[in-house]
Order: sequence, then structure tokens, then C-alpha cells
Amino acid sequence: MKLNVRIIPYTLQFKRPAGTSRGVYHDHKIWYVLISSPSHPDRWGIGECAPLFDLSCDYNENYEQNLTHFCEKLSQDGRLDMNALRPFPSILFGLETAMRHFDRNSFSLWDTPFARKESGIPINGLIWMGDYDYMFQQIETKLKQGFRCIKLKIGAIDFDKELDLLHYIRKHFGADRITLRVDANGAFSTSDTLEKLKLLAALDLHSIEQPIKAGQWDDMARLTALTPLPIALDEELIGIHDIAEKERMLNIIRPQYIILKPTLHGGICGCEEWIGLAEKANIGWWITSALESNVGLNAIAQWCATFNNPLPQGLGTGALYTNNVEMPLSIEGDCLWYNPSGRFFSTNDLI
Repeated sequence: MKLNVRIIPYTLQFKRPAGTSRGVYHDHKIWYVLISSPSHPDRWGIGECAPLFDLSCDYNENYEQNLTHFCEKLSQDGRLDMNALRPFPSILFGLETAMRHFDRNSFSLWDTPFARKESGIPINGLIWMGDYDYMFQQIETKLKQGFRCIKLKIGAIDFDKELDLLHYIRKHFGADRITLRVDANGAFSTSDTLEKLKLLAALDLHSIEQPIKAGQWDDMARLTALTPLPIALDEELIGIHDIAEKERMLNIIRPQYIILKPTLHGGICGCEEWIGLAEKANIGWWITSALESNVGLNAIAQWCATFNNPLPQGLGTGALYTNNVEMPLSIEGDCLWYNPSGRFFSTNDLI
């Protein structure tokens, strides 16, 4: 079937700078892919390619050229070359979700209770890095909103101050009321990480994401073997496309959890490979968005809802931008909800 494929660049603007241990984001350039067909004029599909410039394995000066190449190939072939797209996870995610939207002719990409507004997806409340007062204010806001799982990004300010914040939460809310996760984004040194993990474990945390930089498999394996606090791999999964290599990495490191981000970790199909391997090895997992707009967030949430995973997911980033596109996604308490009869953006809004 002949397809028309259009690329629409778009720059998302953060409401306020978003800090990680790698730096601070002020805006986020993304590309929407719009699919239509002369033989089905009433149908269209949209997907989002949203690489992170300092993190995505497929982001470089040739990104738009690569995206154009795969869009032209999709237009000519009418289908995706999944093997060729493996090294380009953000492009793969955008194209495969655009095709699913086109095929379903609906933003309800899978038929689930979430897509029918029968249930929400439990999510964690995300606390962004900043000075002590800013992080403290975010924590109070999330607790008032009703979140029962909070995730703090750590590693940018003094570690003792970050411990103080965590002690503050635990002083008022025990582990039976609030689940705490932390994400170091690889900020810790291999020399003192174990000692920091011991201090964090004393606060009854759920887990820590990527305590040291990715690529240090032996060091990470030592940590996962000795840690008093469950370790979740995130950046470690980036750039591993071959299923045999995925299995080898998991067998060497043996993490307690992995965290799946389709934009970074192989699109929907690549993340499903990771999930299958993790479950085979008795490794836990959950799903997280990676600063996509509401188009990408909806696709990830719709897919996430196809699993029976009771853990809080990381899908609360839709309110970060001043110019996000309109989708009927809302956070009520500590759950993400989708309203299939709600208001959707028009493609004219993107031009």
C-alpha cells in the first residue's frame, strides 16, 4: 500500500529548566511523523521521534537525514524494515507507533481497560534536580497530590543534602505509606558507591537507577551482587540492539530491575525483547517515558497498559512543557488516565 509520510519538526519548551546529573534541559527538539494514504483518505497516523541529544544512541548531526531515509523507505515499501531500524530506536519508536495509529485509526492503540477509561496506570511522582528548597517544594506538592511512590533524581547537589531530603520524607511517611525511588543517572563514583548504597538502603528505598555510568559491566555486576538496595538499569540498556547481546549483559550484571524507555531502548518491539529476557531471568522491570510530548507519552502508556505489571510506572512527564500538544491524558491522584472521548489536538496545531 502506498503511504504518504511527512516529517514535522517541533521544539518543546520546558516550563522551567529540567535538571539531571548530565546537565539541564531548556527545550527539546522532536520530530513528528505523519502517515496517510491516498486509498484511505479518512485515516492517518502520527508518531513521535524524540531523541535526547546527550543520551540517545541514534542522535547525531545526521539524524534528520536518517529519519528522512527511513520515512522515504516506508513510503515506498508500505512497511517497516525492523532490522535496519534497530540501531535507531527513537526513529523506530516514532514510525512503529505512527503505523499502529494508522492501522487502528485511533489513539487507543491497544484495546485495554486503560484505553476504555476503565482503569488508570499507577505512576511515580518525579522530583527534578535543583537546589534543596526547590526539591523540597516538589516533594511537598507531590505528597499533597496523593502520590504513593516518589522518584528523586539525585547526584547534582551535595549527597548529604539529598540524604536530608530523603530523611525528611521518611520522618513523616514510612515505607508502608510512601515508596521512594532514586535515580543517580550514573553520577556516583565506583570507589564509594557501595557506601552510598548502604546509607540509602537505611531509608527503606525501593531501588536506585543507574548508580554508576553505563558500560562498566564488571563494576556494576559487583554492585548488584553486594548491594543492600535493589539496582535498576536504565542507561546501561542504551545502544544494545542484538537480542543475544541483551541476554549477555543481563546474565553478566544480573540487576534487580531494568527500566524500559522505548525511545531509548529499541522502540516497542525492542523493549518487548528486553521484557521477555528479564522475565526469563527473574529480573523485575517497569516502563518510563523519556521526555516525549503527549503523542509519545500516550503511545507508551497505551502499550504499558497491555501488561499486568503492578509496579508504579514512570509516565508522569506530560506536564513539563508550555507548548505540549493536547491529548486526553490526565493525572488523578497517583494514576495516569486516558479519556477516549476527550479532546485531541489537530495536526494543524503542529505546523
